[in-house]
Amino acid sequence: MAARVLICDDSSLARKQMARALPENWNARVTFAIDGRDALEQLRAGAAELMFLDLNMPEMDGYQVLEAIRKEDLPVLTIVVSGDIQPEARARVRKLGAIDFIKKPTDTNLVIKLLQDYGFLRAEDLAAETGKPEETSPTDETPICLNDYLQEVANVAMGRSSDLLARLLKVFVRQPIPRVEMIARSELSMAISAAEDDSNYSAVCQGFTGSGIAGEALLLFADASVSDMAELLQYDDMDTESLEVEVLMDMSSILFGAFLKGIGDQLDLKLGLGHPTVLGRHRHIGDLLEHHSRHQEKLLCIEISYELEDRDISCDMLVLLTEDSVPFLEQRLQYLVD
Repeated sequence: MAARVLICDDSSLARKQMARALPENWNARVTFAIDGRDALEQLRAGAAELMFLDLNMPEMDGYQVLEAIRKEDLPVLTIVVSGDIQPEARARVRKLGAIDFIKKPTDTNLVIKLLQDYGFLRAEDLAAETGKPEETSPTDETPICLNDYLQEVANVAMGRSSDLLARLLKVFVRQPIPRVEMIARSELSMAISAAEDDSNYSAVCQGFTGSGIAGEALLLFADASVSDMAELLQYDDMDTESLEVEVLMDMSSILFGAFLKGIGDQLDLKLGLGHPTVLGRHRHIGDLLEHHSRHQEKLLCIEISYELEDRDISCDMLVLLTEDSVPFLEQRLQYLVD
């Protein structure tokens, strides 16, 4: 009898990657869910005995799905597959009933080992024919566009930067869903979620280049978060101006370094980083980004909002890729899809 497997992820790229990580000749019926609500509907109908579940999804995230499974006592074993690799994230999903955790991007050898460990994969479960039988093959035909691809790449990179921040500061970082869109430089301040807030911000920028891509990363830090952040970083005996600059530089070093390395690793290139520069302090976002408004060329903008749980600390990070970077990124996407 074929194993019934459900892959739940809002990213079409991630669903395809997870399906490809399954054993080549495994006798399994694989279905897909595009979000948490979709997964629960399928589970209630008895669609799966094993589910691979993403955490970071709109509408209903993976934590909420696990809570619903436990509350309704649904007969399914769940392995979480996520870019959020914070130790606390792993602990929380275990407490909610997940049997294991796999970090993105998925490792085929690890998937096979877990399937064997939990009794889903035995010698007799492998089909005799070369390749998966047609009736049991994953058939998620959802097309992948460049924005979807970058969102998933950013999701994995964000998990690395959040993990580093969490380990250094002993906190839990809430993981948002990255926003990706093509905009004009002059529209940048209007496209930022935090721009709706009347608060003042301070900003740091750092340029980067690689083979085929170039851009800059911006960190926008709310003034209200600076003192709390300084306390977490254990600063003392510093005047206010020096303190603020140190907070900005330390946070940009932590978040830029881990995030951009995560991007580079996935694109299989090494990014060269410029020196970080303070754009300004205690100003509205529109003023901080004034130098962009004089240019009309398009940018691929990735926005991530970091928020520390149980603390009034948040910051916005933007990764701005030049329009000239698009051909390289589309080439990488085509390579993954083929």
